[in-house]
Amino acid sequence: MENKDRRAPVSQQPHVVAKPEHPEHIGGSVSIQINEKKVTVPMGTTILEACRENQIHIPTLCHHDDLCIAGVCRLCVVEVEGMRTLQAACAYPITDQIKIKTSTSMVRKARRHILDLMISEHYGECYSCVRNNNCELQSLAEEYGVDSYTFGHVQESQYKIDNSSFSVIRDMDKCVMCKRCVRTCIDLQEVGVLEAVNRGDDTTISTFMDKDLADVVCINCGQCINRCPVGALHANDPSDDIWNAIDDPNKHVVIQTAPSPRAAIGEEFGLEPGHSMTQELNTALKRIGFDRVFDTNFTADLTIIEEGTELIIRLYQALVEKKEVSLPQFTSCSPGWVKYLEHFYPEYIPNLSTAKSPQQMFGSLIKTFYADKAGVDPKDIVSVAVMPCSAKKFECNRPEMDDSGYQDVDFGLTTREMAKMIKEAGIHLPEMPKSHFDNPFGEASGAGLIFGATGGVMEAALRSVVEFVTGNKAEDIFDNANIVPVRGFEGIKYVELPIGDKVGPVPDLIKHLVPNWDWLKGATLKVAVAHGTANAKKIMEDIKAGGKFSECHFIEFMACPGGCLGGGGQPIPTNEEIRMKRAEAIYAEDESLEIRKSHENPHVIQVYNEFLKEGPCSHLSHKLLHTHYTKRGKYIA
Repeated sequence: MENKDRRAPVSQQPHVVAKPEHPEHIGGSVSIQINEKKVTVPMGTTILEACRENQIHIPTLCHHDDLCIAGVCRLCVVEVEGMRTLQAACAYPITDQIKIKTSTSMVRKARRHILDLMISEHYGECYSCVRNNNCELQSLAEEYGVDSYTFGHVQESQYKIDNSSFSVIRDMDKCVMCKRCVRTCIDLQEVGVLEAVNRGDDTTISTFMDKDLADVVCINCGQCINRCPVGALHANDPSDDIWNAIDDPNKHVVIQTAPSPRAAIGEEFGLEPGHSMTQELNTALKRIGFDRVFDTNFTADLTIIEEGTELIIRLYQALVEKKEVSLPQFTSCSPGWVKYLEHFYPEYIPNLSTAKSPQQMFGSLIKTFYADKAGVDPKDIVSVAVMPCSAKKFECNRPEMDDSGYQDVDFGLTTREMAKMIKEAGIHLPEMPKSHFDNPFGEASGAGLIFGATGGVMEAALRSVVEFVTGNKAEDIFDNANIVPVRGFEGIKYVELPIGDKVGPVPDLIKHLVPNWDWLKGATLKVAVAHGTANAKKIMEDIKAGGKFSECHFIEFMACPGGCLGGGGQPIPTNEEIRMKRAEAIYAEDESLEIRKSHENPHVIQVYNEFLKEGPCSHLSHKLLHTHYTKRGKYIA
């Protein structure tokens, strides 16, 4: 009997099935047969995993390596001998001897049938879609020879495009109900903005009461975009406005590039993950028409000086002056994390460092310090930032980010959008000759560079703070100044650093703030690192309960898995293996640099000598480089 309902009722759909324990923890193995091949796999391995390990291709759409098993799309169906119906390979744990067939006529027809049904409800033309040539549904349709609409094709839009957010656009006409976005938002990030609602053929993905993204607790991280297989979710792209500015002879258009996009943008041009394209990108951006190309790592170094000094001030006030101070101090350079804290733990907003992110510090300096040195009226400057993060678009549009007297950063571009602009200009990035950044913001340290990986902000801060306090070189304490305990992709890292009884002199840069380091003798600095807001939640709940993280002095939080290199604006696909290769590229570039500590960047010191003359955390630096709790707290929605 033909089922009019093209999807099973919600009650019959598996919503989220937890992944089985890793086979190593279950024990034992089992012999199975896949097609004509006999193999042995650990007990609990899924059919999909067994097939992949044996180079047998199984198509998937709802499956993603970062997410728990759902078994929603059924494209991975296979025959299991003795089973009446086809089985979803991704959700079938192997616990006994079985015979599997992956290429039978029944399997092929079922997969084609499922694709035909999906495409019948997928509105829009591929050539005008943001995911054209990088769409999993499009690739599967080609793979299975879909060249006609077997079940018809929706002829008109059924949904209004939600473009209310500065960061994320939702186009539900393109949704294929794989629920990757739901699992990403609920399970991976534990935010919970998206959910499947209604039943049967009326099932759709929605927000609370179907409100626009700008009116719910979306943190703009864009992780849903990175896992959507089609064009139902994409970033809010300002490329046309930037082209208009470049073409306007009255505008002085400058661009800053963060480290993570440079470590990943090569993937958009066919390179394997792990190729840093820093200097090739500089050349491409100059050819496109940007008047100046600057390095965001410069203000990452500045962030370390300001944020590290702020931490020292808080500790001095708490330990010596016995004042009420909000500790632990939280990092504030991840706008997705900041918004997460504002929504879910607003009582801890005072714990945030007041230091702006490197992007926003750059924006303030561009339209003040740089405008004066270059002799350009700041109203004619268009400031663009290439970031790995869709939340950076939201951040630069926050109303408090105008301390230069103008909107500090005018446009935020993702890595994907920057690659699109380069291609639009007829440039193949890997063929570009290398060139350096422009001055006065063309030199930065390796400490600023490693901001792109989880633990990088903490490592950069520790490289400087350890030298400030002990008077010893970081290289004498940590092998080649690599602070390995804060690196890696564990969800949460906790490190204790004993200071000892020997301290050094207070550096000239902050001598006006603390008289000496005697008050830190014998102390132990406790720090932590978390990436992904699900891990941030664990730390915050521990702090609320008075656990060990409440005793920390400094905690780095990044909203995205892997840190910025896994940001919502990075090339698609992304998974743990790809994130690790991007991290390797960042750390390799750090190792190659002569200056690897923020406080040793002579150009940062020059900014303090020429412009921020009262030093870090002074009146002027607070005005331009820091935010204020009252202003931030007013803008929670």
